[in-house]
Amino acid sequence: MNIFVTGATGVLGRSTVIELAERGHHVRGVARSDAKAAWLREHGVEPVTVDLFDAAAVKDAVAESDTVLHLATAIPEMKHMRTPGAWTDNDRLRTDTTRYLVDAALDHGVRTFVAESITFCYPDRGAEWIDERDPFGAEDAMRSVIDLEREVSRVSADGNDARGIVLRFGAFYGPDARSTDKMLGVARRGLAPFLGAPDAYLSSIHTEDASHAVVAALDVPAGTYNVCDEPVARRDAAAAFAAAFGLKRSRFFPGFAQRLVIRRSGSALLRSQRVSNAKFRAASGWSPQFATVREGWNAVAAQRAVMQ
Repeated sequence: MNIFVTGATGVLGRSTVIELAERGHHVRGVARSDAKAAWLREHGVEPVTVDLFDAAAVKDAVAESDTVLHLATAIPEMKHMRTPGAWTDNDRLRTDTTRYLVDAALDHGVRTFVAESITFCYPDRGAEWIDERDPFGAEDAMRSVIDLEREVSRVSADGNDARGIVLRFGAFYGPDARSTDKMLGVARRGLAPFLGAPDAYLSSIHTEDASHAVVAALDVPAGTYNVCDEPVARRDAAAAFAAAFGLKRSRFFPGFAQRLVIRRSGSALLRSQRVSNAKFRAASGWSPQFATVREGWNAVAAQRAVMQ
C-alpha cells in the first residue's frame, strides 16, 4: 500500500512507520525538520514537507495514497499546559487538519483512514467496564477530540465503501515518552506520578503496543475502537511504577492540588475509566504484549537502563 502518515516522527509514529516499511509498504511521512527527514530516510520512509494547516498543500500531499494515518499531535509540556494558547496547535491538528485530510482522502479515493483519538472523554464509571457503546463527550477543553471523530466518520458516510477508523488510545507510556522523565522526577519526591483518586481506574497503553495496534487497524472494519491494556487502579499503577524503578511507594497529590494541575482539561484526567479493548481485539486479532502496566513499567525500566 501507499501510506501517508502525519506524526510520523512522534512517539506513536516512529515505531508505526518502521513496522509498515519493514512489511513492504511504501510509506510517506511528514517531517518538520531536516533531521527528522533524515531519520525517516534511514528507516525506509519517504519524507514529506507539508504545512498541515494548509488545505491545498495537504490535498497535494495525500495524492496517490491508498491509506492515511493521522497520528499528529502537539501536546504541550506539563509546565506550559495552563499557558494561554498552549493547546492551540493540538486543537487545530484535530479539527482543521483532520478536516483537510478527510477532504483530501475523499477527493483522491483513499480506501482507509485511521486517526488517533483518546479514551479520556468517557464518563467516570468507577469500577464498571466501559466500551464503545458508552457515552463519549468532552468539556470545552477537549472539544477538538469530538471534532476529530466527527470528521473521520465522513470517510464511511453515505454508502462510501472506504473505511474511516478511529482508535481511542489509553494513556501512553514507554521508554521514549517524554512524560516518563517527568514522572520519575515526581516519584523521587515521594509523590504518585498519576493524577486521580488511588482507587480510580487508569486505562493505559505502552507505545509499542499502540504502534502495533495502528498497523493492525489497517485490516479492521470501519468504526471506533478502544486501544488499551487491562486497566488497573491508580494505586496499583503507582506501585508498579515504583517497583520497576526501585523507588519507595508514594502518596497521592491532594485533590485541590490535582485540580490546579489539570484545570485546562477539566476533570477528564481524574476520572475512573475501566476501558475494555474487547472490540478491537476481536476485530483485529491484536493483543497488547504488556497486559498491564505491571509488566509494561518493568519493560520500560529495563529498556531505559539499556538506553542510558
